[in-house]
Order: sequence, then C-alpha cells, then structure tokens
Amino acid sequence: MNPSRIFILRPVATTLLMVAILIVGAMAYLQLPLSALPEVAYPTIQVQTFYPGASPEVITSAITAPLEKQFGQMPGLSQMSSTSSAGASVITLQFTLSLAIDVAEQEVQAAISAGQNLLPQDLPAPPIYAKVNPADAPVLILGITSKTMALTDVEDLVDTRIAQKISQVKGVSQGRGRRQHQRRPKTRGEGGGQPARHGCLRHQSR
Repeated sequence: MNPSRIFILRPVATTLLMVAILIVGAMAYLQLPLSALPEVAYPTIQVQTFYPGASPEVITSAITAPLEKQFGQMPGLSQMSSTSSAGASVITLQFTLSLAIDVAEQEVQAAISAGQNLLPQDLPAPPIYAKVNPADAPVLILGITSKTMALTDVEDLVDTRIAQKISQVKGVSQGRGRRQHQRRPKTRGEGGGQPARHGCLRHQSR
C-alpha cells in the first residue's frame, strides 16, 4: 500500500492538514520560554595567590605576570583576566565550552607547578584555584575596621581567618578579602586626614 496515495486522492484535506500543522507550530514557537541570561556552565577557574605586605606593583611583576605567562600556553583557554591588589593576585581563566572542567583543572594545576620556580620563594602558600561561575555576584559585603590595628594586620586577619571561616559556611561558594584605602575629607582648620584602617570582605553563595 502506497502511504502517499491517500494524500494524492484528497488534496483539499491534505492542504488543510498542512495549514493546521503550520498554525500549531507557530503557536508552539511563540510559547517557547526565553531567558535574558541563560544559565550556561562556562568552564571558569579562578587562581588566587596571597603575598601579605607586597604592593600591587610587586604582585603584578612577581606573581601575576609569571602565572599569566604559564596559563597563556594552555590549550582551550578562551579568556584570561587578572587583578593585582595589595597582597593578593586573582587570575580568572575561562575555557571553551567544549573543554571539560575537570580537564581544565588538571591543566591549571600543571601550569602552576611549572611556574612555581618563577614565584617568590617566601610565599606563605602556593597559589590556590577553584571553579567559579562568572555570572555569580557577591550577595554580601562586610566592612571590617580597626582603630588600633595596622591596615596590613587587618588585611591578614580578613584573608587568613575571617574569609576562610565564611567560606566553610554551608551555601557559600567563596569568600575573599579586598584591601581599600579611604581618607577622611579635610575640614577647615584640620591637616591631612588619616587613612582609615579597614578591609572589605566579599562572599558569594551557591
């Protein structure tokens, strides 16, 4: 039996069936959900290196630049950005979607091991890395101040104790500190304002 014979013998019914299929398809297309920010799991890894007491210039030349040179040789790397602040270097590596995140972690670990001899010998700890989601934004920012402790001591306290404790809380994906300087505005009859001694702690939730 020829299955197309029934459609040839009934051209009007066949036309109406095709029109109905087109109408149903158009209505289904209009009902498709749209997302302005679709959830795409980009293979992204963030590498952090802490060097307490070092200036941003020293962090850039002694830590960020050598690590970037090593990371730039990894296959599958699509984007790399870095931030060098006082006492800390943060490098964000984004890989192509075709590369598995586990493979990317292995490449990052190999690059860190290869560039270990290029880093300062007195680093308190080797670079650490973790998987991150570039779409995540900090959901809580804590300001920590002290009238008695030096700014470097506040920074060390935030990085070595407070940030690590917050990162261990269930539902928190990452906690890290950031050093900031603020000066009190001058008023008439006053000299230069003293820099405030405070740190800024940012964390993200899963």
